[in-house]
Amino acid sequence: MKTQRLLLATALSALALGAAPTLAATVVTMNTVQIFGTIDPAKISDYTDYMAAVNLYDGLVSVDSGGNIVPELAESWTVSDDAKEVTYKLRDDAKFSDGSPVEASDVVYSVERLLRINQGPANLFADVLAPGSVTAVDAKTVKFTLSKTFAPFLTTVPAIMILNEEVVKANEGSDDGQTWLATNVAGAGAYSLKSWDRGSQMTITRNADYYKGFGPGPIDEVRWIVTNDEATVKSLAASGELTMTSQFQSPETYKALVDMGRFTLVSEDTSTAFYLKFNTKVAPTDDVHIRRALALATDYATIREVIFPGGVLSTPLPKAFAAFHADDIPEPKYDLEAAKAEIAQSKYAGAPIPITLGYVAGAKFEEEISLLLQANLEQLGFVVTQQADPWNVITEKAAKVESSPAVNQIFFGPTYPSPDSMFFTQYHSKAAGTWASMEWIADPEIDALIDEARGTGDTARQAEIYKSLQHKLVDMQADAFLLTQTVQHAMDKCLTGFKPVPMQSFDYDFVRYSWTCS
Repeated sequence: MKTQRLLLATALSALALGAAPTLAATVVTMNTVQIFGTIDPAKISDYTDYMAAVNLYDGLVSVDSGGNIVPELAESWTVSDDAKEVTYKLRDDAKFSDGSPVEASDVVYSVERLLRINQGPANLFADVLAPGSVTAVDAKTVKFTLSKTFAPFLTTVPAIMILNEEVVKANEGSDDGQTWLATNVAGAGAYSLKSWDRGSQMTITRNADYYKGFGPGPIDEVRWIVTNDEATVKSLAASGELTMTSQFQSPETYKALVDMGRFTLVSEDTSTAFYLKFNTKVAPTDDVHIRRALALATDYATIREVIFPGGVLSTPLPKAFAAFHADDIPEPKYDLEAAKAEIAQSKYAGAPIPITLGYVAGAKFEEEISLLLQANLEQLGFVVTQQADPWNVITEKAAKVESSPAVNQIFFGPTYPSPDSMFFTQYHSKAAGTWASMEWIADPEIDALIDEARGTGDTARQAEIYKSLQHKLVDMQADAFLLTQTVQHAMDKCLTGFKPVPMQSFDYDFVRYSWTCS
C-alpha cells in the first residue's frame, strides 16, 4: 500500500542515518459508495452507518461469520425459563477508549437513550423493551426484562452499542447528546474517530489499549473514501492508495484491479437480498397487476449473470435461512407476454402508463439495471422516468409515501441473524417510513403473522409462519426479487480477514482483519 511503503521507506532512511527507526503504520484505505449518515449508535440504520459504528463501539455481544452470538463486553449471559429475563455479566477488564470501566449503569443508560430517541435500532425492541426494563443488578451485571416473549431477542442485542454514560451526560445539551454524538464518539470500540468529512471521507485509528487486544498484523488506521465513480476507484488503486474496494463495483473495475497484480478478488455468498421495491400506495404500482407485470418484465438472468453477480432469490427470504425458506415457491421468471396479460387486467390498461424508476446516483450497475428495465417496459406501453438520487436523498424520500418512487432498487440484509430481521424491518407497519420499507404495505394480516413468529419459541411453528408470510408477500408482489448478493471485494493481497457476517456490516469490523506482509 502506498502509505505503508512511504512510511517504511522513511523508517529505513532513518535507520541508515543512525537514527532510531519509526515503525510503519498499517493503513487500509477502502472506498464506500455511500456517505456516512450518522455515527450515533441510537440512530444508525444503513450499511455505512453500521460500518463505522462496529469499529467505534462495542456491544454486549457480537456475531461471527456463522451467525453465532459471541461475547464482547459481556463474558456470559443467562436466560430465564420463560425467556423473559436475560442477564449479562460484563468482563472485569471491559473499558471505554478513555480508560474508564464499562459498568452495568452504562448499559442501562445506552438502552434508555435508544428507547427515548426511538430511531435506528430502536424499532427492533418495539413492545419488547420498555423504559425501566433494563436494570443494573450490580456494577458488572445487567438484567433485561422483556415485556413479552420475543424469540429473536438474543440475536438483536448486538445492535445495542454501549455508550460511556458519564461522557455523554457531560455533553448531552438539550437533545440527549445527539448533537455531540453526531461528530464525537463515547464508546469501547477498537478504533477512535480521527477525521470525518461527511461527503468525502472518514478516518479511524486503532486504540492501542483496546481491552480485547489485537491479533497479529493489526490494522492501525482505516480510511474510507466516499466514491462510487468507477474511474476514481481505478485511479486510487493504480496510485497505490486503495487497499480494498467497496462491494458495489462493476465487474470491469474488479477485473482491472486484479490485472494490476496487487489485488485479489474475494468472492463470498451472502444472505443480503437485492430487490425492486414497489410502492404499493402510489400510481401505478398501487395495482397488483402492474406490480406483477413489472416483475415479469425484469430480466433476472441478465442482471445476475452479466450486470451484477448473485444467486437466485425467489422470495423475500434468502435461501441461507434454509429451515424457514419456502422452497415450493418457484424462482421468478422473465416473460413479456405474461406481463402484457397482467397489464390488461389492471385499472391502467388501454393508455400509456407513466412510471418512475429510482436508483442510487453514480451506481453504474443500478443504472444499467434501470435502463434494462426501461427498455422492456417501453415495449409494454409504460412511459418511464429515470430518477437517480444520492443515497441520503433516497432515505429522506423514503420517509413519506408520496415521495417514495414507484420503483426503487434496494439492498437489504439481515440486521441480526434471524428471519425476523428480513420480515419485521421491511414489512411490518411499525417499521414503515425507512429505506428498507418503501413498499408501504401496512397490512394487518402481515403484521399479525410477523408478531406471532416473534412471540413463539417453537421453531417448527416459526417455520410454518415464515413460509406462509413468503407466500403472501410473493402473491401481493410488493417486490421483484432480483438476487442474493455474491459479495465481492478487490483486496490487496497482504490484507486478510474478510468473511461475510449475517448482520449488517459486522464483517467490516477491522479488528477482525490482519496485514500479513512485513
